[in-house]
Amino acid sequence: LKAGSAGSSLTFQLPGQVLELLRGVQRGVEDRQQSLGRLRCALQNEETQQKFVRLDGSIRTLTGLFTSSLADLQLEAARCLHELSHSSIPAVAEACLPVTSYLLTYLSGHSLEFTELCLYTLGNLVVESEAVRKQLLPQGIIPVLASCIQSPHEAVLEGVGYVLSQLLQAKEAPLEIIPLVLDSVLPQHMLQLVCSGLTAGMGVAVEFAWCLHYIICRHKDNTVLLALGAVPALTSLLLDLAAQIPQDTPEGLELLVCPVLRCLSNLLAQTDCQGHGQDGRLLIALFLILQCLLQQHPFLVQECLWLLNNLTADDPFFCSALLSLDLLPALLQLLTCSQMATVLALTVLCNIAEMGPSQCQQLLQQPLLPRLLPLLTLPDPEAVGQCLELLHLLFLHCPEAAADFTRQGGHQALEQHQSTPELQERAQALLAMVRQPLGALSAPQAPLAALS
Repeated sequence: LKAGSAGSSLTFQLPGQVLELLRGVQRGVEDRQQSLGRLRCALQNEETQQKFVRLDGSIRTLTGLFTSSLADLQLEAARCLHELSHSSIPAVAEACLPVTSYLLTYLSGHSLEFTELCLYTLGNLVVESEAVRKQLLPQGIIPVLASCIQSPHEAVLEGVGYVLSQLLQAKEAPLEIIPLVLDSVLPQHMLQLVCSGLTAGMGVAVEFAWCLHYIICRHKDNTVLLALGAVPALTSLLLDLAAQIPQDTPEGLELLVCPVLRCLSNLLAQTDCQGHGQDGRLLIALFLILQCLLQQHPFLVQECLWLLNNLTADDPFFCSALLSLDLLPALLQLLTCSQMATVLALTVLCNIAEMGPSQCQQLLQQPLLPRLLPLLTLPDPEAVGQCLELLHLLFLHCPEAAADFTRQGGHQALEQHQSTPELQERAQALLAMVRQPLGALSAPQAPLAALS
């Protein structure tokens, strides 16, 4: 329904032809249902849509048929309105303003197809028109959706998720829509449906996972979701999904994994989530997801590393767990996956190195320095800068690493960045460190730059 109806569209170039279609519907020429069918096909064309809504009485006629007591006519009129809702022209969506209250009323309709049509029509309309959104809020769209989300039907639930996701992406959502959603029963049901994973239906879980993401990333105070146990619930979901992957990876699983990773990452970044489930199995789950989905869905590398960074930032438990679970080799393999993966993987390594000499020693045992040298030749200043930050921490906590780095040709690699404006200060500081006698670096030094 979201992508539009299948079939060839009829193009009516002349206003007179469009008017004749409308008159056929109004007069009941031949069979009225057949006339509505011809109109529905014609409305698949955007130019025809614009001509139709300009005709006097066009929307009023459709509204009358949509509210009629004849179920067949009502359904066909709903299909016509659904075709209109696909228009990318705001004026077409705004022409449908008189019908929005009926669309809401009929969400408790007599058939699943009818209810589904109403939901997707509403979802399509709110995408293009702020006027439609502003009318729907006082008409009670949030309470209506809160009622619909308790439906036992998967098709209805997915439609609710679609409407809600469109509302939550609106520019006015942070101030006008998200507070209404958080004050309703929607969050608890959304979280439940997402964490039901595959039992509620993949489409349902994906839609509401993105809804949660839009709330979390656009609303800084997520106490409602935290109080509902969002962090442990989403963590448990990731563990369950990772456990299913090796046996039988469900189709489209990456579409669910992505927003779930983002939800957890943003929650951890925005709040001091004490007791956010210090469970080392989450690290294993992340790397298992990467191992199984990396080849077909490389975009997940960035998502997993973002969460891994937020888990390890200033967190001794996860930094130590990553080392004790022997996941460091797998992390180092991600250093060359992509430009963003390089930066994020280096940031995670910095988080570990900040923990002190013991962690730095374990990093150096990999060995790490030979893997860092090629990164200093990359054309990306952000990646090189993060690499310099990591070297600084390693030299600070393990002075012998500076001498080892010099023996491997690192001195020359640093010298080439002395003329790069955004890197020269850090490069020169590191050159000063490698030139000092062994043992002279034991005193604490100020960090070169704050981690982004």
